[in-house]
Amino acid sequence: MPEPTAWSAPRTARERVRRELTSEIKVVALAQLASGGGAALSLRAIAREMGMASSALFRYFHSRDALLTALIIDSYNELADAADTAEALVHHRSVEDRWMAICHGVRNWAVAHPHEYGLIFGSPIPGYAAPEGTVAPASRVPLLLAELLGDLMADGAYDAGAHPELSAAVQHALDPVRAVMPTGVPPDLMVRGLMAWTYLFGAVSFEIFGHRHNVIADPEAFFDHEVARLAAMLGLAPAA
Repeated sequence: MPEPTAWSAPRTARERVRRELTSEIKVVALAQLASGGGAALSLRAIAREMGMASSALFRYFHSRDALLTALIIDSYNELADAADTAEALVHHRSVEDRWMAICHGVRNWAVAHPHEYGLIFGSPIPGYAAPEGTVAPASRVPLLLAELLGDLMADGAYDAGAHPELSAAVQHALDPVRAVMPTGVPPDLMVRGLMAWTYLFGAVSFEIFGHRHNVIADPEAFFDHEVARLAAMLGLAPAA
């Protein structure tokens, strides 16, 4: 391998310093979010804490919204990585086992990273509009769940003929998601998949945001039971 040239070595060092400072900025920003929420995020306050001039920090993130977007993309990707990793461990097993793994992967990450979870699933941040670049990271877990629906059909585990046709209004409501569903997934199963996705994040959000405090004594055991029940109710697993 050739030795680094005098020109390339300093550039690599600058890139390394830039990556390290970018990571440090994000860590400080997450600490701000933990103490005050997205609305309290301030580049100037971050610069003060890091001992940087505000003008220097603006070279890394030109605005509060740019930093928020970076944190949101990181959070969606970390959540999806956790779900992907959990599903990969049981990918050779049943759709029910894979559903359970995804659910626990999502919950475990959320419990370990409540502020990042709150950033992407909590209250909207005043004055912030998520750009197009957040769509693909946000879609990773829903698309992972959609794969389960395609595999149900491929395995012959879902009898489309056993379910009534949906109304024209509901069929129309599904139009935005048809293009991202696996080939052959019927409308009724799309509805079931959307219900499962909604329930999963609803259950996790209730726990993370404290709505089950003093209601459920063992959140993990209850979550394991309820997502298994949901799989059976929605036809994602054989009924008991």
